[in-house]
Amino acid sequence: MADGDGLGEAAAAAASPLAPAPGLSPPPGWRERLRAGLAGTGASLWFVAGLGLLYALRVPLRLCENLAAVTVFLNSLTPKFYVALTGTSSLISGLIFIFEWWYFHKHGTSFIEQVSISHLRPLMGGTETSISEPGSPSSNRESETSRHNLSECKVWRNPLNLFRGAEYRSCATAYVLLAEEEATTIVDAERLFKQALKAGETIYRRSQQCQHQSPQHEAQLRRDTNVLVYIKRRLAMCARKLGRIREAVKIMRDLMKEFPPLTMLNIHENLLESLLELQAYADVQAVLAKYDDISLPKSAAICYTAALLKTRTVSDKFSPETASRRGLSTAEINAVEAIHRAVEFNPHVPKYLLEMKSLILPPEHILKRGDSEAIAYAFFHLQHWKRIEGALNLLQCTWEGTFHHVSVYPKKELPFFIHFTAGLCSSTAMIALLTHQFPEIMGVFAKAVSMISRTCVEYL
Repeated sequence: MADGDGLGEAAAAAASPLAPAPGLSPPPGWRERLRAGLAGTGASLWFVAGLGLLYALRVPLRLCENLAAVTVFLNSLTPKFYVALTGTSSLISGLIFIFEWWYFHKHGTSFIEQVSISHLRPLMGGTETSISEPGSPSSNRESETSRHNLSECKVWRNPLNLFRGAEYRSCATAYVLLAEEEATTIVDAERLFKQALKAGETIYRRSQQCQHQSPQHEAQLRRDTNVLVYIKRRLAMCARKLGRIREAVKIMRDLMKEFPPLTMLNIHENLLESLLELQAYADVQAVLAKYDDISLPKSAAICYTAALLKTRTVSDKFSPETASRRGLSTAEINAVEAIHRAVEFNPHVPKYLLEMKSLILPPEHILKRGDSEAIAYAFFHLQHWKRIEGALNLLQCTWEGTFHHVSVYPKKELPFFIHFTAGLCSSTAMIALLTHQFPEIMGVFAKAVSMISRTCVEYL
């Protein structure tokens, strides 16, 4: 049976026009390289074919005579026609620009770009079809799927996915998935994370013993380290939410001592929030002194916690009327500058702390200096600002007196067609103005362009 299959494969390879000659071993990946070469030369072939077709049809289409007639017609036009033409083009391009700008601000994407990708790209051969051997079972399936648009592709659920509770219970990450998605209470999540910790520590010790054997083992150790740190951090958060705050602080401190290079995980931000809940402001200041450094990436938690500590020393006695009469003291100036620094980093936070915007549940992923980070910070730290008397009052006075307009950060990149329509509108308006002011010069320029075009066509 195996021999029959081998003979069938050999016959199919011999019948295939893309297969190598019999007796020669095909180089690895020859079909992929052939497919890439054909795809790369497709545009050039279309261009050459278009030039050849234009050259072949130059006599039946009477291109030279028609171009001469067009040139005579253009020479007979008055400058007023060009003014009206360019003015109309400027008006149309301006309307397109206004519509593109409105559509982009409403939907976050370019209308022209979206139409081009959705409708024009399939007509211009935007879908890729794979080359398969004729007669193979996959050729019929490929011809069937090639009719679907690539823009319709999306992430699908695996129909053969394992059972989370019964089959995934063999590794630490499986317990993490169960704790994050299946646990309905913090107690259940903590129980599953403790099971994940046992499995994670076993795998981590095994990876430590094999880390020097190969680069693959080093990469595996880094992965297992990240998993272990994540599990311990979530256990600390479970303890924090269940009211065992000192236990949570101990877990976080041990974690930061055991894995000091992993500052990118921002464990110190969790530690800051727990210490603020304990009202251990001296410990908070010690953590800020270590991590509020110019070389480390900033965050809203660091900047606004530093402002909160400096505000705490003066907020209970601060009064805007008194400050305007006698001026600000040194401590008040330091507090105001700290608030300025925090608002400069993320200007969206004050509206949530001052409850000018309603809070929602914080997202799983945040954008630094964005609205999502402001929501995440205010959701957990608003209670700490309310606990300190006068802190929100000083924040409001400083913010309203300095920052009247909230900056938009980060700004969205404008799509290409917004710039294109703006340039088209400006250029047509400029041509209309020049034609109206200098009709003779623009007429000479138009004739020169038509002569150059006629020369190019005659050359072809």
